[in-house]
Amino acid sequence: MALVTIVIPSRTEVYLNNTIKDVLANATGDIEIFVVLDGYDTERIDDKRVKYIMIPFNDLHQKRQGINTAVSLSQGKFVMSLDAHCLVAKGFDEIMARDCEENMVMIPRRYKLDPITWTTKNHLDHSIPVDYEYWLYYESQNGFLKPYKWDQRAISRKDIMIDDTMTMQASCWFMHRTWFEDRGFMSIKGYTGWGNEDVEIAMETHTNGGRVVVNKNTYYAHLYKGATFGRMYKSNFAQWKQMKAYGYQHWAVDRREDFLKVIKKFMPVPNWPEEAFVEVSRGTCACI
Repeated sequence: MALVTIVIPSRTEVYLNNTIKDVLANATGDIEIFVVLDGYDTERIDDKRVKYIMIPFNDLHQKRQGINTAVSLSQGKFVMSLDAHCLVAKGFDEIMARDCEENMVMIPRRYKLDPITWTTKNHLDHSIPVDYEYWLYYESQNGFLKPYKWDQRAISRKDIMIDDTMTMQASCWFMHRTWFEDRGFMSIKGYTGWGNEDVEIAMETHTNGGRVVVNKNTYYAHLYKGATFGRMYKSNFAQWKQMKAYGYQHWAVDRREDFLKVIKKFMPVPNWPEEAFVEVSRGTCACI
């Protein structure tokens, strides 16, 4: 099986080593892990498959720079990014490498992580895992493209094991290295160094003949930080504001026709009215 490069960006993450150990224990093929330490250092795991990259501290978050640096140093045929607070399924790497076509961005089914027991919460509360997400219509009127879970689509298409989704959370994604490089993902221009990965990756893929898909044959579990765990690091609000404004302007305004074509492909979409696709004046439409 081809080598899979797994990049784990981190900025003072409490569960980083839990995540690394989990990936090492559950990968069944050849992997290399690049841990990006954004402005800090931590206890390191001694394993020849794990490599560390340190980025000097900057008040701005440097997730995109870290991923780009890791990919440039890597050897994998496939590239995967994983948040530093996640659990993965046994054989996740080989399953996605087997199923991922060259023009695909693949996301595993997502569960909720209980970090104390290091298990998936969904098995306890019987909630629906996240298979599909869409951009909220009401947020798109407020200058922000925000992904939201799409339970209706998950229920109606539960038997389709590899299926198209509009967007994703971006806490985990997997693709061929060639697709990553050809599309120039993790652009720093406009997006700043952090955020809007879902907008960039999904829209660049949808508009260049690719597919964004969920693979229900495997899964991961992601920590919902909320009030209990918090972000674990100080957020830069000015950077966040600039990032979300750029993603919205670039796709929902400057490239609105492409954006609306993607939305329309998935219709009916919750809360998206048909009149959202009618232009009302030059440079605007009813959805923005």
